[in-house]
Amino acid sequence: MADSMHSAAVDHLPIFITAPGDTDILFNVMVVFVLLLILLVGVLYLRLHALPEHMAHGASKVQLQLVAVLSLIALFTHNHLFWIAALLLALIEFPDFSTPMSSMADSLQKIAHRDERLFETAATVPPVTPSKPHPAQPEHQWAPFEPEPSPNDTLSERRG
Repeated sequence: MADSMHSAAVDHLPIFITAPGDTDILFNVMVVFVLLLILLVGVLYLRLHALPEHMAHGASKVQLQLVAVLSLIALFTHNHLFWIAALLLALIEFPDFSTPMSSMADSLQKIAHRDERLFETAATVPPVTPSKPHPAQPEHQWAPFEPEPSPNDTLSERRG
């Protein structure tokens, strides 16, 4: 009697239907698939939120800090306006004001120290008078020099 099938049962069952007490393989595969899908969506979301920071990585320190703060605010508040602002700031290249200013400050500092040393040494060293050239050696006379443009030079007309 145990070997006989029920009258409503079919001869062949699909592979995803398991017998009572067996391991449901399809359920386990789907659990792993859904967990991997959630992990991949999270990684994609975080990579997308880090896009402005990656774009501004080669920029100045101040610009990178502004973009990073706006990206973090966008990440925690879910406000897309901050992310768009960070993306726009990452796309704009700010001019470098600090390098020329620090170069000018260094030059002024060197000039100031040089002038101080000149005042200190002026009191101890007598002034040196330049010697005049020997009468047999004429003084060099400087004349303006204009090179002839080459025949295949097309930029000579624009130089003036």
